[in-house]
Order: sequence, then structure tokens, then C-alpha cells
Amino acid sequence: MQPFHAQERAQMALLSAQGMPVAKIAEVTFTSPDPIRDVIHNFNTDGFEALYPKYKSGRPKMFTLPERREIKEIAKSKPAEHGLPFSTWSLAKLEQARTELAGLAVAPHGSMHGYSRAKFPHWAQQGEKCDTREKVLERDGTGVQRDAECRAVSGRWVSVYDDKTFTSASDLDIDHMVPLANAWRSGAAGWAQEKRKAFANDLTHPQLLAVSAASNRSKGDQGPDEWQPPSKTYWCTYARAWVSVKATYELSVTEAEKNTLTEMLGTCSS
Repeated sequence: MQPFHAQERAQMALLSAQGMPVAKIAEVTFTSPDPIRDVIHNFNTDGFEALYPKYKSGRPKMFTLPERREIKEIAKSKPAEHGLPFSTWSLAKLEQARTELAGLAVAPHGSMHGYSRAKFPHWAQQGEKCDTREKVLERDGTGVQRDAECRAVSGRWVSVYDDKTFTSASDLDIDHMVPLANAWRSGAAGWAQEKRKAFANDLTHPQLLAVSAASNRSKGDQGPDEWQPPSKTYWCTYARAWVSVKATYELSVTEAEKNTLTEMLGTCSS
């Protein structure tokens, strides 16, 4: 990990807990997104102790008592309780992701018979006139302004699939990390309608992400063995997220899918 001082790590964790996207944290701390994701990931996973430098570069700065109390309070809670943006969620550690992948059932794709996107109702209402799409746009964007109907009318979004920046929500799609059709043929065909609705509107797990319309439509309903994000720097996070969702919902993977996910996890630096 990049050798940040403890005070810098604390700042990054606190900004993230306040809902600031990684891209914005990088901007205000004059650094790059990937090491920030590492800091926040380790903080979300290991808590307060993860903020202290584990390298030899002098004595770290001391935290003030209020900072210690605030950081400890955050460290004792779960990232989702703070409404953290997707890119800073505590995804499984690499070894945990590999363990989860090894535990997934391996099976050929099931039949698409009976499939319809209508069997995964979305976007659901989330309160205050906002539906799931608008919630994701607000979560994944910076400086998002909404009108009286909760529509995003301005903001800035970085599409992590292809590293493109957008200022109009109409240029963005909300991607289902595990596409609905893929879920159908790997286990969701046997679910009750309410479970499929929950899956299609899941704001708790890394299942929804605001990305460029072009990258989302290029992906379609393809699995990792058929499509990977154009930005190879995102492959590690993509594989962890895919495995996390499949493990959470007990969905199967194909042999080719598992092999590709293993390769993608191999791009992780830790």
C-alpha cells in the first residue's frame, strides 16, 4: 500500500464515511484512487488498527481525542450504515474472495425458458419520490443535484468500466453487476418474485453501479468469461464484486466463468 501517514488514512476513511466518492477524495487529497480504495477497504475490514502505517518512515502523527472517538465509532460499524459509495464498500479480502469462489457451485448455464426482465421488477421506489436508479446516481456521483421529482439534473460521474467522465445522467446506465439473465440461468429462475425484485434493486451489496451507457450495453448479459471492463485496473474490484454477489445469492458459475474470475483476481495487488 502507498505509505500514507495515519492522519491521511483517517482523513480518507472519514471522508468516505461521509459519502464522498473515491474520485473526489483523490482530488482533495492530491493522490490517486487505487491506493485510497486500499486504505478504505482495509479500514472497513480491519477497523481502527488499519489506519496506522505498517512501514518504516518515521513516527506517525497523533490523532486528537475527538478524531479518535469518531474513527473508533466508524470502525465498530458496518460501511453500509454510512451509505458509502459502491467503490469504497468493503468487498471481500482477496483470500476471502478466492474462498467464496471455490465454494460456488459449478454448473452449465440453465435454460432461459420463461425468462423476462419483468420478472425482476425494477426500478423500485426507495422513498422521497426516488427510485433505485436515482439512488445509485446520487451515491456514485459527485455534486449531484436533483429536482423535485428526485431526477438527477446535474453532477459528475466517473464510469469505472471505461474511465470516462460524464456530467449528464442521461449518458449513464445502472449496471447489474450480475446481469438479470445471467442470474436467471444460474439459479434465480427458481426464486420467488419478491426475491428477484430485491436482487434487481439491491443497494446493500455490490450489485448496482452507475456506468457509461456504452459500456453497460457492450456488457449486456455476458459473464466475465465473455466480457471484462475495458479498464483493466478495475478487473480486481469487478471480480471481487461478481463473486460477492454470486456467493450472497448462492448462484452458480460455469467452469469458464470460474476460470476467468480466478485470472481476474490474479490482477489484485493484495
